[in-house]
This record gives sequence, structure tokens and C-alpha cells, in this order.
Amino acid sequence: MNQRINSPSRATQTPAERPRAAGAVTARTSGGDRLRSWLGHHKEMWHESWVRFFASPMSSGMTALVIAIALALPAALQLGLTNFQRAVAGWDGQPQISVFLDKRAKEDAVSAWTDKLRADPLVAEVTYISPEQALEEFQQASGLGDALAGMGSNPLPAVLLVRPSGAESAALEALADRLRESALTDSVVLDMAWVQRLAQLTELGRRMSLGLAFLLALGVLLVVVNSIRLHIESRREEILVVKLVGGTDAFVRRPFLYTGLVYGLVGGLIAWLLVSFGVWLLAGPVSGLSNLYGSSFRLDGPGVTYLLGLAGGAALLGLTGAWLAVARHISAIQPR
Repeated sequence: MNQRINSPSRATQTPAERPRAAGAVTARTSGGDRLRSWLGHHKEMWHESWVRFFASPMSSGMTALVIAIALALPAALQLGLTNFQRAVAGWDGQPQISVFLDKRAKEDAVSAWTDKLRADPLVAEVTYISPEQALEEFQQASGLGDALAGMGSNPLPAVLLVRPSGAESAALEALADRLRESALTDSVVLDMAWVQRLAQLTELGRRMSLGLAFLLALGVLLVVVNSIRLHIESRREEILVVKLVGGTDAFVRRPFLYTGLVYGLVGGLIAWLLVSFGVWLLAGPVSGLSNLYGSSFRLDGPGVTYLLGLAGGAALLGLTGAWLAVARHISAIQPR
């Protein structure tokens, strides 16, 4: 009689006695874990970029200084243009309309019309110059006092000097046409030449600053691209190993993007310091010159807005340059 030996059932087997499943076991990670890992890698790369920057202070500092000089030039030009516009805004040489009155105009009518013009919101100031005052000023300015003294009558008319409240060409022309329609007016002269020259000069300075900023921004991009390319070449073996074990291109290029961001950020901060130092050097002479002309004009330095603009713009340029560099060179490095 054969004795049948039954093996223990699966239910009574201990975990150590149970057979293990053959093959690989797939592990799933939650979305929160992936997000924490992604944020942690970004934080690590941000910290590592600063460590690498200060690990080679000479080369990193030279790159940041080149970026700073390239950004400081257009920033200083733009700041100078802003100060120039603020200076001429408070200058007494505002647009002026000279209204030559008819010699037959009565003083009461001229006085009433002058009061009406002073109440006009488009007129900032009206100055009345009598024929006697006009003759005296002309004698002093021309040096022909003796010749004019022998004239039997005063040939000069009374004049109203009208200073408009605005400086727009269309509004000035409209005001001059309205003054010509008055029966008390003999002729009207609108002094627009200096206004047009000032407008053209300001526009020229604005376009020059924009053109210079564009060219130097390209220079900053080239500097960052070349610096990041050297970083990539120096870490070629490390990139090959990371790709060999399954690292994605996004994982590989992340430290280089942060390196370009740090270069740009430091360059922007240095550019702000350079512009601030230039304003500090010029503030004293400009203040003394304005005092000689009886003005209280003072140079405005680059404030917090300039700091944020330079730092943010430089960081964006550094990030863009790094992206251009890694997009071209990272994909070419592949394990064989």
C-alpha cells in the first residue's frame, strides 16, 4: 500500500516557504512623490549652480562682469534720457505764442481779452508788453538806442506773450489759429522750432538706446552660450553616464539652465551697481551746474525699479542663452 504524502497547502505555507514571483516587479509612485522629487531636484540644481559659480570665482566673475558692462551701457543711456526729459520739463523755455496787437486796439478791450485768455485752461500764462516796454527792450538788445530816440513815434505795437499749458503740436496750432481770429490781433507768431528740435532729439536718444540695448543683448546671449558650451564640454563624461542610466534630456540640461540664470542675475546686479556708481560720480557736478542756472534739478539714480528690471532682464537673457547652448550640444552627446 502506497503511502501518499500530501504537501502542505498554499494557505498553510509561511511567507518564507512561498515561491517568489519571477521577473521584474513594477513599482508605482504617486503624483505627489513625483512633484516633490521634481521640486527637490530644482532646489538642488539652484544651490549647486551657486556653489559652482563661487568655486571658480575668477572665470565666473569675468563672465558676469562682461554681462554687466554690456547691460550697464544701455541702462545708463536710458537713465540719462529720463533725467534729460525731467530737466527740460521744468525749464522756462516752454512753447510761446507772440500775439502782436493792432495799434488801433483800445487798452480796455486788450485788458478784457487778456483776462479772458488767462482764464482759458489751455493757457498757462499771459504777459502784456506795452509799446514803450517793447521799444526799451529793443533798444537794449540792438544797441541802436540813439538812432531810435530820434524817431518821432514808436513803431512797435503792444504784444501779448501767451504760454500754453501743453506742448503738443496740434493743440498749439489750434490755439494759435484761435488767437488769429480775434479782431484785436494784427499777427501771431508761434515759436515751435525748439519744441520740434527737442522732440526729435528725445526720439533720437530713445531709438539709440533701444538699438544699443538690442545689440548688447545679443552680445550677452553669445557670452552665455559660449560659457555654457564650455561647461557642457567639461562635464561630457558625466552627461554620458547620466544618459546611460536613463536620465532624460530635461534632467541633464537643468543644471546648465540654472548656471546661465545665475550668470545673468549676478551680471544684472553688477550692472545696477555700475550705473549707481556713475550717477554718484556725476551728481555733484550736475548739481553745481544747475545751481549756476538757478535750478534745483538733481540727478535721479537707478532705484528699485531699475534694480528689478536689470536683474530680471539679465536673468532672462542668461536663461535664454543657456537654453540655446544646451539645445544644440546636449542632444549631440549620446552614449554608444
